[in-house]
Amino acid sequence: MARPKPWEADHELWAVIEGLLPKVERRPRHPVRRRHPDRLVFQGILFVLHTGVAWEHLPQELGFGSGMTCWRRPAEWTEAGVWPRLHQVLLAKLRSVNALDFSRAAVDGSHIRALKGGSKTGRSPVDQGRTGSKHHLITDTIGIPLTATLTGGNRNDVTQLIPLLQAVPPVRGKRGRPRRRPDVVLGDCGYDHDNYRRLVRDLGVKPLITRRGTEHGSGLGTQRRVVERAFAHLHWFRRLRIRWEIRDDIHETFLVGCALIRWRRLNSR
Repeated sequence: MARPKPWEADHELWAVIEGLLPKVERRPRHPVRRRHPDRLVFQGILFVLHTGVAWEHLPQELGFGSGMTCWRRPAEWTEAGVWPRLHQVLLAKLRSVNALDFSRAAVDGSHIRALKGGSKTGRSPVDQGRTGSKHHLITDTIGIPLTATLTGGNRNDVTQLIPLLQAVPPVRGKRGRPRRRPDVVLGDCGYDHDNYRRLVRDLGVKPLITRRGTEHGSGLGTQRRVVERAFAHLHWFRRLRIRWEIRDDIHETFLVGCALIRWRRLNSR
């Protein structure tokens, strides 16, 4: 039996996604023209995400529709709020099977080059001033992404600490109130600012952040490595290694890679 391609959405995953998509009526001006199936378009998006191919070079023989169709549909789904609901549903499924651990979270940022510029880009201090963006990520204890955000490459990581914590959605899956805040958040010395420690505590979270000048071997790095491993998994998707989109909302669509990581973890259970 042939092994399924990574961009082929299985029936269980598609059942989750299909229930979140908006219902679109056939256009009265073009009653004969049929809308390309959402499932095939979604697989076209995953094909671009995995391979990094340009939209216009999407192979037509795969049946995913034109590159322009696969480029337009994510904007439609973003406007309908599909992606945040997908992230919430998958996080709730993970929590329901005790595969999500809020006792400790880790944060970090990773720079990517933005070759065409656009919004949420800036001159990077770590890439010889080239234009770039940053992915900011917060994971649970074992490295499952809780949320990810996009900023310009010139933004300091610490400025995104509070927005990341606030962006974690309320996660259901168990009786009682939804869980939203981790007990502890871990960060490297780039987050070493006492003002932000106070803001983190105000959210009811204990900050464990490395002090500048601290020698290696303190043990905090071994606990933080889960977020670095999550970045390795996220940037395994070629379209997330380099930003080619001028529109930030189209690039943020590819952060659906976080949902794919969660789905794989759920299936491994």
